[in-house]
Amino acid sequence: MSAVVKWWSRAAAAVTGVMLTLVVPVHAWAASNGVADVAIEAAKYRRRRGGFGFFGFLGGLCCLVVIAAIVLAIVLATRGRRKKQP
Repeated sequence: MSAVVKWWSRAAAAVTGVMLTLVVPVHAWAASNGVADVAIEAAKYRRRRGGFGFFGFLGGLCCLVVIAAIVLAIVLATRGRRKKQP
């Protein structure tokens, strides 16, 4: 149980660090240059389309590739940390 708690706390710390690394600068940038007004106008003007569209498909595919890379990195890291039996 202790190993699971250690792994979970390390994973939570890593995810928190990554999120803060990404979110804080983006939030500061968006707050400083009027992006909020542009986003509101874009939401008002948004056209209704059926389905995801081509760019929605690429965005979803990119998201899946990133998630797969993260999972693969975690699996390889945990596999390499296992102690070999004598």
